[in-house]
Amino acid sequence: MTDRLPHPPLRADALDNRARILSAARALFAAEGPNVPMREIARHAGIAPATLYRRFPTKQTLVAEAFAEEVRACHAIVEEGLADPDPWRGFCRVIEKTCELHAHNQGFTEAFLSGLPRTAEFSEGRAYMLRSLAELADRAQSTGRLRADFVLDDLVLVLLTNRGIRAASAAAHVSASRRFAALMIQAFQTSPERPPLPPAARLAPARPHETVRATAAAGSRK
Repeated sequence: MTDRLPHPPLRADALDNRARILSAARALFAAEGPNVPMREIARHAGIAPATLYRRFPTKQTLVAEAFAEEVRACHAIVEEGLADPDPWRGFCRVIEKTCELHAHNQGFTEAFLSGLPRTAEFSEGRAYMLRSLAELADRAQSTGRLRADFVLDDLVLVLLTNRGIRAASAAAHVSASRRFAALMIQAFQTSPERPPLPPAARLAPARPHETVRATAAAGSRK
């Protein structure tokens, strides 16, 4: 059996197209989630759809590559938490840093929680993180500081709720996410300690259709 020949290096124009595709994909995924049509990504990248499909034959491969940096960042956060000699402190830091990471890119939250993309590399990375988080939670519970009825799905609820934060600016979004993470940590702990919360952030007003729903709901309760 002959060795597989290495792929020839990409030409400068091909590298430029690839960078433009990934830049457009990351921006659209962050704003609209990973279900953005491929043609829309090609249009934002300023290239023909055929060029997009030459670089990324499937949507799955594009989503996996676009979120590769976030996956590596998640790995680093969880590994840092596991390496902390104080499991409760490591657990808290994982919640804080994960919420902040997901606040920067809500498209990644959707991809992570929905199981997209369904590629071996992304699936293995997600499974590794969940196993590691379960191990860290077990260690934190063994110290008596993490409540005994905590389950891993509680962290999924944290990410789902964190995804729903809408703030007046990107900086306010991160600030709101930090405050939310602090509230969740206080809910998870067994100790009655209540350290001061991070500063509150200016949140974005509700969208028009949400205001209508809220008004209608209030009227129905009268």
